[in-house]
Amino acid sequence: MRNTKKFIVIGAGVVTLLAGGGAAAYAAAAAPTSPAAPTAPKITAERAIELAHQQVQGAWVSEVDHDDSGEWEVELVKDAQVYEVTVDAASGKVTAHGAKQADKDDDANDDANDDKGGDRDDD
Repeated sequence: MRNTKKFIVIGAGVVTLLAGGGAAAYAAAAAPTSPAAPTAPKITAERAIELAHQQVQGAWVSEVDHDDSGEWEVELVKDAQVYEVTVDAASGKVTAHGAKQADKDDDANDDANDDKGGDRDDD
């Protein structure tokens, strides 16, 4: 009779462990996977600006953006030219560099055509 009680207790313990382990495995498999947390870029914005200034010396920075592809996009302005410099956020390598003419209808040039908020009637 003693051995029977031991087998029942041991059997119940084994069943409990298996059921608990199975439930834990099911919960882990059924849990939704969370997207990986974004990692901070190795190259800081300040360093990306320094690298962009090496490409376009004497320019001022008008915009800095870190995009989803892991690159810094630095926009610089010098002598009515807008330069776009792309810097890899992991390595610091300049991956793109280009210039375009600044818009004539830019906010800096709007003063001559600004009607100071009033309605303008050209009739």
